[in-house]
Amino acid sequence: MEPLLRVLNLSKRFGRLSVLEGVSFEVCPGEVVGLAGRSGAGKSVLAMLLAGLHTPNEGDVYLEGKRLHWPFQARRFGIEVIHQEPVLAENLDIITNIFLGQERGWPKLSQLLKIPSQSRMDVEAERILHELGLYFPSLHEKVSNLSAEQRQLVAIAQAMTNPAKLVFVDEPTVLLSYAYQQRLLSLIQRWQREGVSVVFSSKNLEHLFAVTDRIITLRNGQTVADHRTDETSREAIVAELVGVAGPHQITPAIWALDNYYQARQQAESLRSQQAMLERSLVERDTLNQQLVDRLAEQVEALDQANLALQAAQRRLLTEREQERKHLARELHDQVIQDLLSVNYQLEEIESSDNESPELVNELEDVRTSIRQMVDDLRRICGNLRPPTIDSLGLGAALQSYTQDWSERHNIAVSLELDTKLGRLPEAIELSIFRIVQEGLSNIRKHARASAIEIRLKHTSPRTLLISVADNGKGLKDSFDLSELAAQEHYGLLGISERVALLGGRLRLQNQPGGGLLLQVEIPHPRVGVAVDGIGI
Repeated sequence: MEPLLRVLNLSKRFGRLSVLEGVSFEVCPGEVVGLAGRSGAGKSVLAMLLAGLHTPNEGDVYLEGKRLHWPFQARRFGIEVIHQEPVLAENLDIITNIFLGQERGWPKLSQLLKIPSQSRMDVEAERILHELGLYFPSLHEKVSNLSAEQRQLVAIAQAMTNPAKLVFVDEPTVLLSYAYQQRLLSLIQRWQREGVSVVFSSKNLEHLFAVTDRIITLRNGQTVADHRTDETSREAIVAELVGVAGPHQITPAIWALDNYYQARQQAESLRSQQAMLERSLVERDTLNQQLVDRLAEQVEALDQANLALQAAQRRLLTEREQERKHLARELHDQVIQDLLSVNYQLEEIESSDNESPELVNELEDVRTSIRQMVDDLRRICGNLRPPTIDSLGLGAALQSYTQDWSERHNIAVSLELDTKLGRLPEAIELSIFRIVQEGLSNIRKHARASAIEIRLKHTSPRTLLISVADNGKGLKDSFDLSELAAQEHYGLLGISERVALLGGRLRLQNQPGGGLLLQVEIPHPRVGVAVDGIGI
């Protein structure tokens, strides 16, 4: 496929300050490309160049194979740019800003001699703002009277007035609340479905991993990496942003798994502070330099030990799942079949006319015991390895398991599954099933609950949220996840270990009305995308 946009060796300097240096990349039609970079990496300057507002010192930009010549009007070429700081005409009203330079009227094909149609622009503006979930009492309010978030949304509405070939989205989420951030992410996904190319610049890696096809990392005005989103990780991107040797150097230093994500952020901060310290001590005495070197060695050793621990834990869980699968098959294919065979033989003996009534009754009791043993063994096989998960997937396995669990323990279980759950990689499906299984077991043992609600839903195309809520007694105020192993309570600890190995997040909190809410957020590839890894 021919690229829609080609950026070749683009450089920009302001005086002696180099902001961009030899930046090159391509964007295909309908592709969403993310730009990851810290403040000062050059993302906003790149947006200005593609908007035609700045002229580069070197380099070329080609759109549909045609070279662009600065200065130019981006909209004439089908390029829309949503800037980090809204570029609006402060003294004009909302509707005028939305259609500024793109007024609706007659004749349609003329701009200079067009007669604006206010009613037509009113209707279209209301439609666009409704898509953004935004309402104004009057569309004739001056934009200078709006909040920063409202002004940013008006700037986004500008980009939606005409069909575009390419949209450059430069950090607009900084000014937006969570709800409007999600609407913008949905808008980017819609543009992608419509075949519009998007360059999405953001410091929020969660947003980049949610909607992009590729992620380009910028550091100090240079391109340092270009990854397929499904083939990289947050750790790798962060390592490139801060300039460390590899993503393993920002692996969490500790496994206090209830605050796992906080530990990872602290590890990143420690690495950044170490780099600053090393630069500042280059010219100082040898003793200080030795202390820095020793600190680096200790951090590196801790990282390596943690990586080895994670690898060992993955192997342990993988081998455990394989043993469970093997044992379940042995029990089902051999032991259960042998018991059923014995049961049939006893049935033949029982049906013969030569047996006494007393013997017939005893045989019936034996056969009842055998049937009970078969049911128990089937339940054990289901716990060891749910048979439906391989053939029908996670959703069917959870429905079967929760229904049987609810009947056996007389606790009401409500299961709500995302309509677009689909099939996931085997390792992730097994891990989610084990998390729900362990969560129910923990509730039965400790919560004294009478009702449980389980929900699985996608919070983004690559993120799944699992929540298990009960109406039991909840956790003690002094609860400490790290002390569970010493007390030989391994349920929640096992859940937290699985979540950490999957790169997810675990949250435990008591509900206002009583009971515990367990939430797990797990990243995964888009449905249908193969992943490397081992079954845990």
